[in-house]
Amino acid sequence: MSEILSIDNLTKKYGYLTAVSNLSFTINKGNVYGILGPNGSGKSTTLGIVLNVVNRTSGEFKWFDGTVSTHEALKKVGAIIERPNFYPYMSAYDNLKLVCKIKGVSYEKIDEKLEIVGLIERKNSPFRTFSLGMKQRLAIASALLNDPEILILDEPTNGLDPQGIHQIRTLIKQIASEGTTILLASHLLDEVEKVCSHVVVLRKGEKLYSGRVDEMVSSFGFFELRTEKTTELVKLLQADAAFNKVTELDGLVTAFLEQPMDASDFNKMMYEKGIVLSHLVKRKPSLEEQFLQLTDSTNPTKN
Repeated sequence: MSEILSIDNLTKKYGYLTAVSNLSFTINKGNVYGILGPNGSGKSTTLGIVLNVVNRTSGEFKWFDGTVSTHEALKKVGAIIERPNFYPYMSAYDNLKLVCKIKGVSYEKIDEKLEIVGLIERKNSPFRTFSLGMKQRLAIASALLNDPEILILDEPTNGLDPQGIHQIRTLIKQIASEGTTILLASHLLDEVEKVCSHVVVLRKGEKLYSGRVDEMVSSFGFFELRTEKTTELVKLLQADAAFNKVTELDGLVTAFLEQPMDASDFNKMMYEKGIVLSHLVKRKPSLEEQFLQLTDSTNPTKN
Protein backbone atom coordinates (compact mmCIF):
# COMPACT_ATOMS: atom_id res chain seq x y z
CA MET A 1 0.00 0.00 0.00
CA SER A 2 1.57 3.31 -1.08
CA GLU A 3 2.32 5.98 1.47
CA ILE A 4 0.58 9.32 1.03
CA LEU A 5 1.85 11.20 4.07
CA SER A 6 4.34 10.35 6.79
CA ILE A 7 4.73 12.47 9.93
CA ASP A 8 7.75 11.88 12.17
CA ASN A 9 8.16 13.46 15.64
CA LEU A 10 6.42 16.65 14.57
CA THR A 11 6.49 19.43 17.18
CA LYS A 12 5.08 22.95 17.14
CA LYS A 13 5.64 25.41 19.97
CA TYR A 14 4.22 28.89 20.46
CA GLY A 15 6.50 30.29 23.13
CA TYR A 16 5.90 28.22 26.26
CA LEU A 17 2.87 26.51 24.72
CA THR A 18 3.39 23.22 22.90
CA ALA A 19 0.57 22.81 20.38
CA VAL A 20 1.89 19.57 18.87
CA SER A 21 4.36 17.28 20.65
CA ASN A 22 6.48 14.60 18.92
CA LEU A 23 3.58 13.49 16.74
CA SER A 24 4.14 10.55 14.41
CA PHE A 25 1.73 8.66 12.14
CA THR A 26 1.45 7.49 8.54
CA ILE A 27 -1.39 7.80 6.03
CA ASN A 28 -1.64 5.14 3.34
CA LYS A 29 -3.56 5.40 0.09
CA GLY A 30 -7.24 4.51 -0.01
CA ASN A 31 -8.31 5.05 3.60
CA VAL A 32 -10.28 7.66 5.52
CA TYR A 33 -8.27 8.99 8.44
CA GLY A 34 -9.63 11.02 11.32
CA ILE A 35 -7.62 13.23 13.64
CA LEU A 36 -9.82 13.21 16.72
CA GLY A 37 -9.54 15.42 19.75
CA PRO A 38 -11.17 18.27 21.67
CA ASN A 39 -10.57 21.90 20.78
CA GLY A 40 -6.96 22.83 21.48
CA SER A 41 -5.65 19.31 20.94
CA GLY A 42 -3.46 20.26 17.96
CA LYS A 43 -5.61 19.00 15.07
CA SER A 44 -5.68 22.19 12.99
CA THR A 45 -2.04 22.96 13.76
CA THR A 46 -1.01 19.55 12.43
CA LEU A 47 -2.98 20.10 9.21
CA GLY A 48 -1.52 23.58 8.86
CA ILE A 49 2.03 22.24 9.11
CA VAL A 50 1.65 19.55 6.44
CA LEU A 51 -0.06 22.08 4.15
CA ASN A 52 2.87 24.50 4.58
CA VAL A 53 0.82 27.28 6.16
CA VAL A 54 2.24 26.78 9.67
CA ASN A 55 5.97 26.45 10.33
CA ARG A 56 7.00 23.45 12.41
CA THR A 57 9.37 23.80 15.35
CA SER A 58 10.97 20.39 14.84
CA GLY A 59 10.31 16.99 13.31
CA GLU A 60 9.70 15.99 9.72
CA PHE A 61 6.90 15.17 7.32
CA LYS A 62 7.03 13.89 3.78
CA TRP A 63 4.45 13.48 1.04
CA PHE A 64 4.23 10.51 -1.33
CA ASP A 65 7.19 8.53 0.06
CA GLY A 66 9.35 11.65 -0.13
CA THR A 67 9.66 11.30 -3.91
CA VAL A 68 8.57 14.90 -4.61
CA SER A 69 9.03 18.28 -2.95
CA THR A 70 6.31 19.60 -0.66
CA HIS A 71 5.48 22.29 -3.24
CA GLU A 72 4.94 19.70 -5.97
CA ALA A 73 3.15 17.31 -3.62
CA LEU A 74 0.58 19.91 -2.64
CA LYS A 75 -0.55 20.07 -6.27
CA LYS A 76 -1.99 16.60 -5.65
CA VAL A 77 -3.74 17.68 -2.45
CA GLY A 78 -7.20 19.20 -2.03
CA ALA A 79 -7.82 20.97 1.27
CA ILE A 80 -10.43 22.96 3.17
CA ILE A 81 -9.02 24.25 6.44
CA GLU A 82 -11.13 27.40 6.81
CA ARG A 83 -14.74 28.42 6.18
CA PRO A 84 -15.67 28.55 2.47
CA ASN A 85 -14.62 31.93 1.08
CA PHE A 86 -16.24 32.67 -2.28
CA TYR A 87 -17.53 35.84 -3.90
CA PRO A 88 -21.14 36.20 -2.64
CA TYR A 89 -22.70 37.75 -5.77
CA MET A 90 -21.02 35.40 -8.23
CA SER A 91 -22.58 32.08 -9.20
CA ALA A 92 -21.22 28.76 -8.03
CA TYR A 93 -19.96 28.10 -11.56
CA ASP A 94 -18.16 31.45 -11.86
CA ASN A 95 -16.57 31.05 -8.44
CA LEU A 96 -15.20 27.67 -9.48
CA LYS A 97 -13.91 29.19 -12.75
CA LEU A 98 -11.68 31.45 -10.65
CA VAL A 99 -10.39 28.42 -8.72
CA CYS A 100 -9.68 26.66 -12.01
CA LYS A 101 -7.57 29.62 -13.16
CA ILE A 102 -5.58 29.56 -9.92
CA LYS A 103 -5.03 25.78 -10.08
CA GLY A 104 -4.47 25.66 -13.83
CA VAL A 105 -7.40 23.28 -14.31
CA SER A 106 -9.77 23.06 -17.29
CA TYR A 107 -13.27 24.53 -16.87
CA GLU A 108 -14.55 21.16 -18.07
CA LYS A 109 -14.00 19.85 -14.53
CA ILE A 110 -16.56 22.21 -13.01
CA ASP A 111 -19.79 20.45 -13.97
CA GLU A 112 -18.28 17.08 -13.05
CA LYS A 113 -17.44 18.25 -9.52
CA LEU A 114 -20.74 20.09 -9.04
CA GLU A 115 -22.49 16.84 -9.98
CA ILE A 116 -20.50 14.94 -7.33
CA VAL A 117 -21.48 17.36 -4.55
CA GLY A 118 -25.11 17.60 -5.67
CA LEU A 119 -25.07 21.23 -6.75
CA ILE A 120 -25.29 20.95 -10.54
CA GLU A 121 -28.84 22.34 -10.54
CA ARG A 122 -27.67 25.38 -8.58
CA LYS A 123 -24.58 26.08 -10.70
CA ASN A 124 -25.91 29.48 -11.80
CA SER A 125 -27.21 30.57 -8.38
CA PRO A 126 -25.30 33.28 -6.48
CA PHE A 127 -23.16 31.94 -3.64
CA ARG A 128 -24.97 34.23 -1.18
CA THR A 129 -28.20 32.25 -1.70
CA PHE A 130 -26.61 29.00 -0.54
CA SER A 131 -27.22 27.42 2.86
CA LEU A 132 -24.19 26.72 5.06
CA GLY A 133 -24.27 23.06 4.01
CA MET A 134 -24.38 23.98 0.33
CA LYS A 135 -21.46 26.38 0.83
CA GLN A 136 -19.46 23.57 2.41
CA ARG A 137 -20.31 21.22 -0.47
CA LEU A 138 -19.22 23.90 -2.97
CA ALA A 139 -15.93 24.18 -1.07
CA ILE A 140 -15.47 20.43 -1.42
CA ALA A 141 -16.17 20.71 -5.15
CA SER A 142 -13.50 23.41 -5.30
CA ALA A 143 -10.99 21.17 -3.49
CA LEU A 144 -11.73 18.33 -5.93
CA LEU A 145 -11.13 20.35 -9.11
CA ASN A 146 -7.51 19.20 -9.43
CA ASP A 147 -8.47 15.51 -8.88
CA PRO A 148 -6.40 15.29 -5.69
CA GLU A 149 -4.98 12.04 -4.39
CA ILE A 150 -5.87 13.14 -0.87
CA LEU A 151 -8.63 15.44 0.40
CA ILE A 152 -7.99 17.23 3.71
CA LEU A 153 -10.96 18.58 5.68
CA ASP A 154 -10.85 20.50 8.97
CA GLU A 155 -14.07 20.07 10.98
CA PRO A 156 -16.16 19.57 7.79
CA THR A 157 -19.56 19.48 9.53
CA ASN A 158 -19.01 22.26 12.05
CA GLY A 159 -22.11 24.43 12.45
CA LEU A 160 -24.29 22.41 10.09
CA ASP A 161 -27.82 21.25 10.84
CA PRO A 162 -28.53 17.49 10.98
CA GLN A 163 -29.46 17.34 7.29
CA GLY A 164 -26.29 19.19 6.30
CA ILE A 165 -24.18 16.90 8.50
CA HIS A 166 -25.72 13.83 6.88
CA GLN A 167 -25.10 15.20 3.38
CA ILE A 168 -21.44 16.00 4.06
CA ARG A 169 -20.76 12.61 5.69
CA THR A 170 -22.44 10.78 2.81
CA LEU A 171 -20.39 12.82 0.36
CA ILE A 172 -17.12 12.02 2.17
CA LYS A 173 -17.87 8.29 2.05
CA GLN A 174 -18.79 8.55 -1.64
CA ILE A 175 -15.54 10.35 -2.51
CA ALA A 176 -13.53 7.79 -0.52
CA SER A 177 -15.29 4.89 -2.26
CA GLU A 178 -13.99 6.22 -5.58
CA GLY A 179 -10.37 5.95 -4.43
CA THR A 180 -9.54 9.35 -2.93
CA THR A 181 -7.70 9.19 0.39
CA ILE A 182 -9.25 11.48 3.01
CA LEU A 183 -7.83 13.08 6.14
CA LEU A 184 -10.30 14.94 8.33
CA ALA A 185 -9.95 16.65 11.69
CA SER A 186 -12.93 16.43 14.02
CA HIS A 187 -13.90 16.74 17.67
CA LEU A 188 -16.99 14.61 16.99
CA LEU A 189 -16.73 10.96 17.99
CA ASP A 190 -19.83 10.12 16.01
CA GLU A 191 -18.27 11.54 12.87
CA VAL A 192 -15.09 9.48 13.16
CA GLU A 193 -16.96 6.29 14.03
CA LYS A 194 -19.33 6.64 11.04
CA VAL A 195 -16.93 7.97 8.41
CA CYS A 196 -13.33 6.96 9.18
CA SER A 197 -11.44 3.69 8.81
CA HIS A 198 -8.47 4.92 10.85
CA VAL A 199 -8.09 7.42 13.69
CA VAL A 200 -5.36 9.36 15.47
CA VAL A 201 -6.50 10.53 18.92
CA LEU A 202 -4.84 13.72 20.23
CA ARG A 203 -4.91 15.41 23.61
CA LYS A 204 -2.98 18.62 24.22
CA GLY A 205 -0.86 17.95 21.15
CA GLU A 206 0.11 14.41 22.15
CA LYS A 207 -0.90 11.21 20.39
CA LEU A 208 -2.89 8.84 22.60
CA TYR A 209 -3.85 6.29 19.95
CA SER A 210 -3.24 5.62 16.29
CA GLY A 211 -4.78 2.76 14.33
CA ARG A 212 -7.95 1.35 12.89
CA VAL A 213 -11.26 2.56 14.33
CA ASP A 214 -12.59 -0.99 14.60
CA GLU A 215 -9.48 -2.08 16.51
CA MET A 216 -9.91 0.79 18.93
CA VAL A 217 -13.25 -0.63 20.01
CA SER A 218 -12.28 -4.30 19.79
CA SER A 219 -11.41 -4.74 23.44
CA PHE A 220 -12.55 -7.66 25.58
CA GLY A 221 -15.26 -5.48 27.09
CA PHE A 222 -16.05 -4.68 30.71
CA PHE A 223 -18.29 -5.73 33.58
CA GLU A 224 -20.67 -3.41 35.44
CA LEU A 225 -21.11 -4.75 38.99
CA ARG A 226 -22.90 -4.08 42.26
CA THR A 227 -22.56 -5.88 45.59
CA GLU A 228 -22.90 -5.16 49.28
CA LYS A 229 -19.15 -5.79 49.53
CA THR A 230 -18.02 -3.04 47.18
CA THR A 231 -14.65 -2.37 48.84
CA GLU A 232 -13.75 -6.07 48.92
CA LEU A 233 -14.78 -6.46 45.27
CA VAL A 234 -12.65 -3.53 44.10
CA LYS A 235 -9.56 -4.78 45.97
CA LEU A 236 -10.05 -8.27 44.58
CA LEU A 237 -10.35 -7.09 40.99
CA GLN A 238 -7.43 -4.67 41.26
CA ALA A 239 -5.23 -7.57 42.26
CA ASP A 240 -6.44 -9.75 39.37
CA ALA A 241 -4.32 -9.70 36.18
CA ALA A 242 -7.47 -10.44 34.14
CA PHE A 243 -8.49 -6.78 34.58
CA ASN A 244 -6.52 -3.77 33.39
CA LYS A 245 -8.66 -1.08 35.00
CA VAL A 246 -11.19 -0.93 37.81
CA THR A 247 -13.31 2.10 38.74
CA GLU A 248 -16.08 2.70 41.27
CA LEU A 249 -18.71 5.44 41.32
CA ASP A 250 -21.75 5.53 43.61
CA GLY A 251 -21.47 1.82 44.26
CA LEU A 252 -21.24 0.83 40.59
CA VAL A 253 -17.99 -0.99 39.91
CA THR A 254 -16.68 -1.05 36.34
CA ALA A 255 -13.99 -3.63 35.55
CA PHE A 256 -12.27 -3.61 32.14
CA LEU A 257 -11.09 -6.99 30.91
CA GLU A 258 -7.55 -7.73 29.82
CA GLN A 259 -8.57 -11.13 28.45
CA PRO A 260 -11.77 -12.95 27.40
CA MET A 261 -14.12 -13.93 30.21
CA ASP A 262 -17.77 -15.03 30.29
CA ALA A 263 -20.17 -13.35 32.71
CA SER A 264 -21.29 -16.74 34.05
CA ASP A 265 -17.71 -17.84 34.78
CA PHE A 266 -16.99 -14.52 36.45
CA ASN A 267 -20.16 -14.74 38.59
CA LYS A 268 -19.19 -18.25 39.74
CA MET A 269 -15.66 -17.10 40.58
CA MET A 270 -16.95 -14.20 42.67
CA TYR A 271 -19.43 -16.44 44.52
CA GLU A 272 -16.63 -18.86 45.39
CA LYS A 273 -14.72 -15.93 46.89
CA GLY A 274 -17.67 -14.96 49.05
CA ILE A 275 -18.95 -12.03 46.97
CA VAL A 276 -22.60 -12.14 45.88
CA LEU A 277 -23.34 -9.84 42.95
CA SER A 278 -26.70 -8.06 42.88
CA HIS A 279 -25.91 -6.59 39.45
CA LEU A 280 -23.75 -8.06 36.68
CA VAL A 281 -23.76 -6.81 33.09
CA LYS A 282 -21.08 -7.35 30.47
CA ARG A 283 -20.67 -4.59 27.90
CA LYS A 284 -18.45 -3.70 24.96
CA PRO A 285 -17.01 -0.19 24.99
CA SER A 286 -18.25 2.23 22.34
CA LEU A 287 -15.79 4.54 20.63
CA GLU A 288 -17.00 7.26 23.00
CA GLU A 289 -16.14 5.22 26.07
CA GLN A 290 -12.75 4.31 24.64
CA PHE A 291 -12.11 7.96 23.80
CA LEU A 292 -13.06 9.08 27.30
CA GLN A 293 -10.75 6.48 28.81
CA LEU A 294 -7.90 7.74 26.64
CA THR A 295 -8.46 11.45 27.23
CA ASP A 296 -9.46 11.44 30.90
CA SER A 297 -6.13 11.42 32.70
CA THR A 298 -7.90 11.80 36.05
CA ASN A 299 -9.61 8.42 35.86
CA PRO A 300 -8.39 6.14 38.64
CA THR A 301 -6.83 2.87 37.52
CA LYS A 302 -5.38 -0.03 39.33
CA ASN A 303 -1.91 1.33 38.52
